[in-house]
Amino acid sequence: MILFRRRHRFSQGFTLLELFIVIAIIGTLAAIAIPNFIGYRERARYVDAIQTLRMISTVLDAYAADHADHPDSLADVGLGGLRDPWGNPYQYLNINRDPSLPKKDQTKVGDMRKDHSLVPVNSDYDLYSMGPDGQSQKPFTAKASRDDIVRAADGGYFGWVSDY
Repeated sequence: MILFRRRHRFSQGFTLLELFIVIAIIGTLAAIAIPNFIGYRERARYVDAIQTLRMISTVLDAYAADHADHPDSLADVGLGGLRDPWGNPYQYLNINRDPSLPKKDQTKVGDMRKDHSLVPVNSDYDLYSMGPDGQSQKPFTAKASRDDIVRAADGGYFGWVSDY
């Protein structure tokens, strides 16, 4: 009997209180780490979209150097199926259309992206991602456009609409 009590007294294992403490510590660490991880993931998507917009812009500018005008669509340079990190197609509009084209084929001022003063943000072409929500409108002041990632100032700015 005495041996049994000693063995029981010195048996190894965790008490219920110790398990609760370990679970509480793991839960606290997870509560801190998960939001940071989500933030890093979103930041990585944003950086990926910026880099892709820069790459597309380079391809479009090279096309314009060879053909004296920008293409009518991204498909004309082999980038028609390209999607942003949120799964939406990149948006493109050639602003400098050939003046010899019929009037109906000319780009209208209403089709161009506009800044907070409703002034077009580019003079050559508009290129952007519709951002995480997948929605967009032409003026930067529209709520649906605030999370768009754009090329503005004729390539001098790449970033969030809300920061432009």
